[in-house]
Amino acid sequence: MDTLLNEAPCGYFAITDKGLIQSVNQTLLTMLGYDREELLERHIESTMSVANKMFFHTYFYPYIQLYGQVDEMYFSFRTKDGKDLPVLLNGIKRNRDGNAVIDCVALEMRKRIEHEKDIMKTKQQLEVLYQQTNEANHRLELLHAQYEKKQQELLELNERLEALASTDPLTGLKNRRYFQEQLQKYTELSEQTEAAFSLCIADIDRFKSINDTYGHPVGDLVLTRLAQLLQEQSPAEAVVARFGGEEFVILLPGLDQEQALAAAERYRAATETTPLGDLRITISIGAATFAAADTELSLLQQADQALYLSKNNGRNRVTHYRD
Repeated sequence: MDTLLNEAPCGYFAITDKGLIQSVNQTLLTMLGYDREELLERHIESTMSVANKMFFHTYFYPYIQLYGQVDEMYFSFRTKDGKDLPVLLNGIKRNRDGNAVIDCVALEMRKRIEHEKDIMKTKQQLEVLYQQTNEANHRLELLHAQYEKKQQELLELNERLEALASTDPLTGLKNRRYFQEQLQKYTELSEQTEAAFSLCIADIDRFKSINDTYGHPVGDLVLTRLAQLLQEQSPAEAVVARFGGEEFVILLPGLDQEQALAAAERYRAATETTPLGDLRITISIGAATFAAADTELSLLQQADQALYLSKNNGRNRVTHYRD
């Protein structure tokens, strides 16, 4: 045998049509652990397990007889010491000196199989990791959705709490706390820009007699309907609030003394001419307009003094502090 073929980096053997080994290189002998004399003229199946003999009969022989060659057949030989030797087997049928010969090349597959096993194991691990990642991402999306929902609920709750903190529960108007915050804001704004704004305090005339005669439920109904009436008669930028008891306050941004008097008169007239259920009521109003030397407290005191004059001068009337 040619030296190059004998020491080639892959196993080589030639068999007859009947499977007898005619030639074998040293590489294959080393792979199988045999001496050359132990294999020559022996049947190739002597190097196979029973299962591989069946596979060789049902695949290799029929295929090479039909097509004349076999390409890349995964196969296992049995070494002399009884171990399996996985190989990639190629074979081709030739005529040599008038006889049919099958030349075969066997490439040891241990490292490739191990590599394929590693690849398969890595692939399985990646699939598990991918699945775990998907599940983790799904849980994260659920947690994020829950977080967004809770955050929205918290925002809505804060808005409701803020509304409750600044709203009179009976009338639905802004409460005294909110009014005082707005009064401070407009006072500071007027001090900086000299923008006009006015304040009205409205009080229901003889409200105690309504409660004494008809009871507190009717009194509450009167307060609620008057609050609605004052809100309807006010411009959009006005702040209408319940100051306490039967008193209401109205902040009128941008209105000077004359305009404030006209607005207050509209409130008084609308109340006098609008029946509240079976009752008719009147209100007295005190008005004040911010001046350079005023403070929040002084403006409230001025409007309160003007209201006192409206009450003392017969009720159902409007008085401006400067008058």
